[in-house]
Amino acid sequence: MKWTRPWRTARLPGALSALTAVAALLLLARGSERAVTARAAPPAPNTAPVAHHAPRPPILPRSAWLDRATLRRQPPPRYDDRVVAVFVHHTDSPNDYDCADAPRIIRSLYSGQTGARHWDDIGYNFLVDRCGTIYEGRAGGADRAVTGAHSQGFNHGSAGIAALGTFTAGASVPTAMTDAIAALAAWKLGPSDTDPRARVRLTSTSDLSRYHSGTPATLPAIAGHDTAYRTTCPGAALTATLPTIRAEAARLQGRTR
Repeated sequence: MKWTRPWRTARLPGALSALTAVAALLLLARGSERAVTARAAPPAPNTAPVAHHAPRPPILPRSAWLDRATLRRQPPPRYDDRVVAVFVHHTDSPNDYDCADAPRIIRSLYSGQTGARHWDDIGYNFLVDRCGTIYEGRAGGADRAVTGAHSQGFNHGSAGIAALGTFTAGASVPTAMTDAIAALAAWKLGPSDTDPRARVRLTSTSDLSRYHSGTPATLPAIAGHDTAYRTTCPGAALTATLPTIRAEAARLQGRTR
């Protein structure tokens, strides 16, 4: 008779039962994992504000008006984090120019500011002629938040747009010019999501402005130069068009309210 070990045979069913239990637990765990995955909540919606971008209008570069004979040595440009305000100026120059002469006029402004005034560059970030042509003014890149020298005490966080001409009371302001200013302002204010019709908070950096240095000021996002500095610039006629410029800039940003 062949000798057998009944105690091993006796333990086999128990071992199978244990293996079956482990397998069942693994299946249960996997099923639970799938169930948890299926019940997982969807990701929270992105509540970050969406900037109201406006298209970039055509802008002629500095090379369109500045030649090597006129160019002066200057330090590297300075930058701010963003643009939240636009100051509108006029250049106090004749209005009856041919638009083809705009580069010569801008070159003359540059020579006056860097010569007699000893500025390191033209102060305005942009200039617009009566035909609506936009020129890059101060060096540093039209797409960037270049710190200008256009509004004493409020050059940081702002862009200066100068209308070529004199727009005191009674002067005619060309629609092509105001449309170009609106398009340019809408584009520059877009990355900071600034509503062109809003008021923004800036801090003065000079006692020569209407506000002592260090004083916060709440100003229109699109403002005349005289809002921040004691001057008659940009003239009564151009100032009267600012509400229309603000509304058009807001429309170009896609704002419906």
